[in-house]
Amino acid sequence: MTSNLLWQTPISVQTLTDIHHGTAVERLGIEFLEVGPDFIRARVPVDERTRQPYGLLHGGVSVVLAETLGSCGAAYAATPGCRTVGLDINANHLRGATSGWVYGVTRPVHVGRSTQVWQIDLSNEAGELTCVSRITMAVLQPR
Repeated sequence: MTSNLLWQTPISVQTLTDIHHGTAVERLGIEFLEVGPDFIRARVPVDERTRQPYGLLHGGVSVVLAETLGSCGAAYAATPGCRTVGLDINANHLRGATSGWVYGVTRPVHVGRSTQVWQIDLSNEAGELTCVSRITMAVLQPR
C-alpha cells in the first residue's frame, strides 16, 4: 500500500482492482498498474471491446479511463468520510490508437476542501500522447 501526505486512505493496485469488480472498468479490460506518492497509473486494451467502427480506440473509452483515474485519485485524496463526485471532465483526443494498450496516469492539479482538479495524460505504447484530460471533482462533506 502507498501512503503519504496526498493519500488520506490506504490505496494500492489491489484495492483499486477489487473495488471495480463487476463494473464497466472490469468489462472494458482496464487494469490498474501502479500507485505512486502522487499518481495512479492504469491501462486499457485497444481491442474488440474498446474500438469504434474505424478501428480506433473509442474516444468514450479514453474518457472512461481518464474519469476512472481522476475519480480514484480524488476519492483516496479526500478526507475519510467525504465522498467525491465528478462535476466536469474534458478530453482532447490527439492521436488514434488501433492496437496494443493505452496507458493513463493521473496527478492532482488542486486538492482542496471542497473541490479537486486532476490531470490525466493518456499515451500509446510508444509513449506518444493520445489524449489529455482534466476532471473537476466536488468533495462532499459527511452529513
